[in-house]
Amino acid sequence: MSTGGAGQHHWDQLEQSSGVLLGRGGVAVSDVTQRVVTCSHGPIGFPRRAHRDPRKVKTYRSASTTTHSNPTKVSEKVGGAEGTKLDEDFTEMEKKVDTTTRAVIDIMTKTTEYLQPNPATRAKMSMMNSMSRMRGQEKGPGYTQTEAILGESMQRFGRELGEESNFGLALIDAGECMRELAEVKDALDMEVKQNFIDPLQNLHEKDLKEIQHHLKKMEGRRLDFDYKKKRQGKVTDEELKQALEKFDESKDIAELSMFNLLESDIEQVSQLAALVHAQVEYHSRAAEILTQLCSKIDERIKDCSHKPRKEYTPKPRTTLDFSSISENHNGGIHSARSPGARSPARSPARSPARSPAPMDQPCCRALYDFDPENEGELGFKEGDIITLTNKIDENWYEGMLHGNSGFFPINYVDILVPLPH
Repeated sequence: MSTGGAGQHHWDQLEQSSGVLLGRGGVAVSDVTQRVVTCSHGPIGFPRRAHRDPRKVKTYRSASTTTHSNPTKVSEKVGGAEGTKLDEDFTEMEKKVDTTTRAVIDIMTKTTEYLQPNPATRAKMSMMNSMSRMRGQEKGPGYTQTEAILGESMQRFGRELGEESNFGLALIDAGECMRELAEVKDALDMEVKQNFIDPLQNLHEKDLKEIQHHLKKMEGRRLDFDYKKKRQGKVTDEELKQALEKFDESKDIAELSMFNLLESDIEQVSQLAALVHAQVEYHSRAAEILTQLCSKIDERIKDCSHKPRKEYTPKPRTTLDFSSISENHNGGIHSARSPGARSPARSPARSPARSPAPMDQPCCRALYDFDPENEGELGFKEGDIITLTNKIDENWYEGMLHGNSGFFPINYVDILVPLPH
């Protein structure tokens, strides 16, 4: 039959007599979901014609919808007649299955976040695992635990400090503890994935999807039966009987699958128990490892407190031989034979490297460290040789050191070659 002329007139008559908007093949179409139906002429949707009189069109309206592909729970009227209602037990089971589906999806997501709290690392691991599957590998690289990262850092710096350092040895012990905690956390991840997440994933991808398929099929047959029931007298009793049988058959299958799922929920309880047992084992092992580390550190503190404290013995400092300054511009440097007392006015330099200024120009030697506090001041260390450029007043000089120029107090230096009058 063509889609125009007499054929189009035939469809208009069917729609006006039933009060329902029809697609090709006589299938009712909802104006809410705009569901596409298929027949020999291809898919058609709603609206089919822009000039249709809206007063002649009566539509399905959904009373409530769900958040996934579960069939809509409808309270609908077909051409003024109330549609076939599902019994209360069936509706209640459907609600529970819907809740179970949403719970499984959300709990799987939240459990993964609990085990792997870093979202950036989760995304990276997901990508790497996907690449591994594409390459035919069984599993991707493992999740790097934060405890392992911390432990590696502790052990590296502990080895750098060496065995003579108490802190270094303690860091090595703590790093080993962190490494063991990472292994225990890996075991927790594996246990939870195998005995909790994977079974929930299997439940979601098989049983729950199968139930959704049965419900969707039942909903389609229910709409078909309601349509033919309204057209009694225009369809044969045999067609109406077949439509009812198909609807009842789909309803029985959907009801049985939901019943089996809800009655076997002890399996989900067992999976939840596996999660709790894995957590108990993890925390028990973690507490045992940390207790051992605590004992080691306490013992190390106790041993250190009983050891005699070493006293610091200062080494002899280098001094400048000023008797040869006039003859040797670089100055004579030799080591003192004993750490005897020094005059504050003759504070020696810390090292010979701090004597860059030639002695044939005005200069002074720093007696103490001077840290500049204001802009324009010149900082230096004890023993630095500073070139004098100007005397500001009775308390301040201006000088240069390492290419920097600034002011400094007179009482911090000892004049070696004075400024000319």
